[in-house]
Amino acid sequence: MSDDPLNALPEEFRDVDTMRRMLLALLPTLAIGESAHAQDAEKIQPRAYRVAFENDKLRVLEFNSRPGMGVCGTGMHSHPPHLTVVLSDTRARLTLPDGKVEIREAKLGRVFWSEAETHMVENISGKDSRALLVELKSGEDSKKKTG
Repeated sequence: MSDDPLNALPEEFRDVDTMRRMLLALLPTLAIGESAHAQDAEKIQPRAYRVAFENDKLRVLEFNSRPGMGVCGTGMHSHPPHLTVVLSDTRARLTLPDGKVEIREAKLGRVFWSEAETHMVENISGKDSRALLVELKSGEDSKKKTG
């Protein structure tokens, strides 16, 4: 028996190049998981989010999701407390951190408040899904922007 630690791995993982590619592919997932509480949607998904308005009190994000894409982010992600304004009829698969899965529907014009949350939401409506997310800034956030 060899002391080579690669021998403990299944044969398909013993190829160093394959293992290197797999580890590199996992790095973004690990980084997102560790920093879920500090995510900035606009920076994580710049093609899907657009800052529609921002001042020292709040930030309004416009989000557009294609079918099969996350409705408000990619994979398991977190949001600060926010108000959502639904801009198109939407049907979504919601997965919570505990693995519970729900199907949710929201009609154009629905407005709702959400406390800080972590979830994965997939657009299963078969069409683009649009929403505005209004995030209130804390006093600390305002101080960072202005001082």
